[in-house]
Amino acid sequence: MKATDLLMVMRCLGASPTPGEVQRHLQTHGIDRNGELDFSTFLTIMHMQIKQEDPEKEILLAMLMADKEKKGYIMASELRSKLVKLGEKLTHKEVDDLFREADIDPHGKVKYDEFIHKITIPVQDY
Repeated sequence: MKATDLLMVMRCLGASPTPGEVQRHLQTHGIDRNGELDFSTFLTIMHMQIKQEDPEKEILLAMLMADKEKKGYIMASELRSKLVKLGEKLTHKEVDDLFREADIDPHGKVKYDEFIHKITIPVQDY
């Protein structure tokens, strides 16, 4: 595989490396940006990337930044606004689907520990 394709392939397979992380992986294996890597090296890089990623922790940190008063919840309207405007923007339908999974209380509060747990549970493989 070409080193220039590594970022895209890793993301297609569910990892979330930054360009800098990909560059560090390549440097660790002595591969320059215009080089190529074999399948064994690719598997090693993917393994290292997946080991260092922790989506639950990343989402929790984002929620804690939004919860200035440390109440343990975020208002659904505020969460929706952030999900459709920031980062990898979601559509309103995608947010609606997420919210169906989340237990939003009648006052519009999303308890983020429960929300994070529900959205990071692996999808069953049948």
